[in-house]
Amino acid sequence: MSCVSHGAGAAGLAGLVLWLFFARHHGLSAPTYSIFAASACAAPTILWSVWIDKVHQRPSTGLSWRTPNNGQSFWSISAVKLIGFWAVWALIALFYCVFRWYWRGSYIFAMDVLGDVLPVLLLQSISYVSWIDRYLIQPKDGAWHLGAYICRLPGWSGAAIAEFARAWAVKAFFLAFTLSILPGSYGVVVARPWDEVLASPFALATWLIAFMFVIDIMFGTIGYVLTLRPLDAHIRSAEPRLAGWVAALLCYPPFVLMGEGRVFDARFATFGEENWIHWLPNSSIVQVIWGSMLVLLTGIYAWSTVAFGPRFSNLTHRGIITHGPHALSKHPAYISKVMFWWLSVTPFWVTSGKLTDVIRNCVAMACISAIYYWRAKTEETHLSSDPIYRDYADWIAQNGLLARLTRWGRGWRKAIPILSRA
Repeated sequence: MSCVSHGAGAAGLAGLVLWLFFARHHGLSAPTYSIFAASACAAPTILWSVWIDKVHQRPSTGLSWRTPNNGQSFWSISAVKLIGFWAVWALIALFYCVFRWYWRGSYIFAMDVLGDVLPVLLLQSISYVSWIDRYLIQPKDGAWHLGAYICRLPGWSGAAIAEFARAWAVKAFFLAFTLSILPGSYGVVVARPWDEVLASPFALATWLIAFMFVIDIMFGTIGYVLTLRPLDAHIRSAEPRLAGWVAALLCYPPFVLMGEGRVFDARFATFGEENWIHWLPNSSIVQVIWGSMLVLLTGIYAWSTVAFGPRFSNLTHRGIITHGPHALSKHPAYISKVMFWWLSVTPFWVTSGKLTDVIRNCVAMACISAIYYWRAKTEETHLSSDPIYRDYADWIAQNGLLARLTRWGRGWRKAIPILSRA
């Protein structure tokens, strides 16, 4: 049922891991090399998807390779689509220019990368659009409708333009974000010497956590780049409801409500995400167990993203994922992320010793958890229009981890007389 195979994500993960250890060995920790890491992740994912899974032959691509549209005129369709593409890219560039947070801190790297790529993208778009239009069963997509509107041609649809604009808004906002955090996360994993990594259980745990987050960020980055029909990874639909956008954007800068000084700052009078280590005895078994739980949760979080292969994206429907941790829960990434924060920030341990700070931090963390619950529900509402997702949701309700634990608990309750009479 899953639209992505295990192999697509595994191939990308193998390529990424090989590059990371190659980069460590040769000291390739500069920010630019994080783009090489993303490429090392993307290339095997693409090759596996095309050569092994043959995703380009699926009907869901909307492509017909055997019956090309030889009669379609370049100027009647492709040129109009290019105008649509270039117009939306110009609007994105204006958006980046106007909002100044894109020119501060880590976002500067993202702007530099996108600025360097833009001339290549403009040139390649001509050959790509004219080529893909030969095989598209319905070549008049959202880009064409926007181009037709600009050129005052008949037949354009406002609904198609809105869908096209939402899809590119998702790409523009989240690709800039993932690119901005790419170098910092990559540098921690590549540059930290092995003697520091292995110095203590805490040092090893923090490096492994950083390693898992790099995996997540790399797959997230290539997911926003590879929205291509030949990979069957195009955006079927973008979130049409305001509630879905609000729930997602509250979790990302500059709108994020969590973090130091924010509305839901759960780290007041703590040591941040490493608060847990300051409250556990040095080299204790509790410290090892606690760190192992954090590594495990981060591993589940990264695995949830790897399972998407080239299709990871917020606020979009790009096919239904049912394998890996998604076979146990509809939202394994959100569950593991929230649990990670509770165990790493430990809002119930504060340096001030004040009960009011404990209560405030715990309430703030509870609100963050509620936002992710809301976000999960908005995603379910969006995806529920797909009958495959509805079947998947029904299957999870009967066979997911929660359902299995519930049945297991009932079995134990019946097996123990005292519990069965309770």
